[in-house]
Amino acid sequence: MDYDIKETMNDSDDLLFDAKINAPVGLGLISGGLDSLIACLVLKLQNIEVVGLNFKSPFCICDKAYKNAECGLNLFYDKLGIKTYFLQKEDDYLEVIKDPKYGYGKNLNPCIDCRIYILKKAKLFAKKINADFIFTGEVLDQRPKSQNLKALRIIEEESDLKKKLLRPLSALLLKPTILEENGIIDRTKLLGIKGRSRKKQLELARTHDLLNEYNACGGCLLTEREFANRMRDYLEYSKNPTMEGVKLLKYGRHFRFNGSKIIVGRNEVENNFLLHLKSPDEIVMEASNVKGPVTLIQGKIEEEVIRFAASLTLRYSDAIKSQGEVIYGREPTLLNEHLTVEKAIQEFLIPYLL
Repeated sequence: MDYDIKETMNDSDDLLFDAKINAPVGLGLISGGLDSLIACLVLKLQNIEVVGLNFKSPFCICDKAYKNAECGLNLFYDKLGIKTYFLQKEDDYLEVIKDPKYGYGKNLNPCIDCRIYILKKAKLFAKKINADFIFTGEVLDQRPKSQNLKALRIIEEESDLKKKLLRPLSALLLKPTILEENGIIDRTKLLGIKGRSRKKQLELARTHDLLNEYNACGGCLLTEREFANRMRDYLEYSKNPTMEGVKLLKYGRHFRFNGSKIIVGRNEVENNFLLHLKSPDEIVMEASNVKGPVTLIQGKIEEEVIRFAASLTLRYSDAIKSQGEVIYGREPTLLNEHLTVEKAIQEFLIPYLL
């Protein structure tokens, strides 16, 4: 499957790198984790000018690996003086999820195809800033699906970076790149790390005063079973799925009933997010006169769907009685429709829960 890769940068942004430097420029794919931090360090120690590129998407999980740091990305500038740019995975990435050439990982995560996708985007960006090469923090055999030797080779070839993609942490265990063969990179100063342990990376981080403690964080929601189920459902029922639409999958309890989607907020924060992400044609519902969730109804607005959503709304509200009233409408500030229903019981709602 070919990916439709296009430039995503806004011309008004300061995206042109000032390349008035004699040192080669390396564009690093950085997640904010320890591996990409040390990959940058290894190249900085060779007097390579390093620029960071971080990809954002609704699937990212960030648990703040370092204290007072947003995914640790501040360390790249604070400790190494590395400027980082950000690109969004766009709607075309959903096609990668739908039909990955190299299959899925644990759940709906297309790890190999994902790497190919972002490397193709990175190549476009590298040209824009006049970077000389691209590197990553990948470690051989750290991840069984996307970082085994075969997968690393596939990723290079499919992204048209064969012998051009540098992996500083495992370089001594891989065939030399053109960069090493031409003397742009000193191969003897690269590393030969393999496997899941980050002992060597942490040792280097402490030696160079980058950090003293590290707790693995981050990840991809597509690896999680519950979110993957919601994503499959979204792709199946949405005629024009978008990354903006994916954001809703992260909030609330999700139900599929008679072809319609019902999302019930779990707390005030989620309620606010649901209202913020609501589209004009969706129904908003709340329990009347008691605290409770905001409920969104997407798709066909039929009487049976309204009643089911109402029973869910009442169930997750603070209503004490088994029967109560809900209010609803298309405008959150004007919920002028009323309905009295019984609370949903657990056994009845489980078959519809995503």
